[in-house]
Amino acid sequence: MAKLNERQRRFADEYIIDMNATQAAIRAGYSERTARSQGQRLLTKVDIQEAIQKRLDEKTEKLIMKQDEILVRLSEQARREATDYQVVLTEKPSFDDNGNFLGIEKNPEIVQVPTQNKDAIKAMELLGKRYAMWTEKQQVENITPIFVDDVPDDD
Repeated sequence: MAKLNERQRRFADEYIIDMNATQAAIRAGYSERTARSQGQRLLTKVDIQEAIQKRLDEKTEKLIMKQDEILVRLSEQARREATDYQVVLTEKPSFDDNGNFLGIEKNPEIVQVPTQNKDAIKAMELLGKRYAMWTEKQQVENITPIFVDDVPDDD
């Protein structure tokens, strides 16, 4: 792969933001007047295509969970260390300036709660499956009888 100059590198970086070649060319420092044709021309260069694909692959690699991350998160759930958020309604009485009761005000609030038991149990179940702590299916050997025709013929 040939070495890209600074503007070409910036173009590749800018292109993966919105996949718009014209805007990427402008942000990379090319003239606004010629940005459309420059962007299209840059996209035809193999080196730039490879640089864009490499950056997209790196970006995708970061987005996908790996085994270790999954196991860590399941362990946090199983230990009830992970937190969850729930919306609850809080009720408080409302009074006017004279102290007369007006009613009950209900206000939604977001509260932090630990992992629920059902979620912890599911996480433990998945971890148990990962480490083959138990088997879900019983393996039964299927024995097929073999018939031997060893009775002599009457002649």
